[in-house]
Amino acid sequence: MRRADEDRRSRSMPALCLLAACLSFGAPTLAPAAVACDKPVYLSFDTGHMAVAPLVAEVLKRHDVKVTFFLANERTKTGGGSLDEAWADWWRERAAEGHAFGSHTWDHDVWRADTAQGLRVVPTQGPAAGKPRVLDAAAYCAELERPAQRFAQMTGQRMASVFRAPGGKTSQALLKAAQDCGWTHVGWSPAGFLGDELPSDPYPNAALLQRALRDVRAGDILLAHLGIWSRRDPWAPAVLEPLIVGLKQRGLCFATLRDHPVLAAAARRPR
Repeated sequence: MRRADEDRRSRSMPALCLLAACLSFGAPTLAPAAVACDKPVYLSFDTGHMAVAPLVAEVLKRHDVKVTFFLANERTKTGGGSLDEAWADWWRERAAEGHAFGSHTWDHDVWRADTAQGLRVVPTQGPAAGKPRVLDAAAYCAELERPAQRFAQMTGQRMASVFRAPGGKTSQALLKAAQDCGWTHVGWSPAGFLGDELPSDPYPNAALLQRALRDVRAGDILLAHLGIWSRRDPWAPAVLEPLIVGLKQRGLCFATLRDHPVLAAAARRPR
């Protein structure tokens, strides 16, 4: 279980003006002028137990929202992992729809400390789950690369050169190790912590939705998950759909990190 206090640490990202494509039905009339959206938000999902993943995909498709997914091989409610063959078609469909993808480390390695030997991390997934280990720079880069390799096998596409450290926990040494092997870290905005990892009783879905609709601003990077084991009342799709509708009603639009003013270069650079 990831700690909510760790997940609150983040940085706000600036907004970017981008053009939303306009559809023109039929000829010979002239196509309407493109409508500028100067209030983008960047919704992102980390992997999880995947039970809500099909519902998330339906909501995103219904509202024509593109997001950025960060992939780790996490334990699922159906057994196996989120990047195993049982989920290959699901990832392939999301790739075909035009979403963006980054790494979340293979075993969801949460940084704990820097040591003389390397980065001390605790994987929450895989055969070594819960057991602290030390990874040198090359080993940490290999952990970042494994989801990219698996993504390419599943989809025939290449992952972008962006990653999210599990729990958002980083250090200068970790960021440098990742940067040296071509990865750029992506956190989230303070208001972008959507709260799906928090316990349901003190943080019911209605309260989380109200807070997000009140606080999210243009330029924010938003964080949610494809299923959290510890939450009794699933956040998605109960909050996801009204959040999308509500933010759009406020004049905000949704974009992937490929259109982010700071992260676009990394998010467009394939592994």
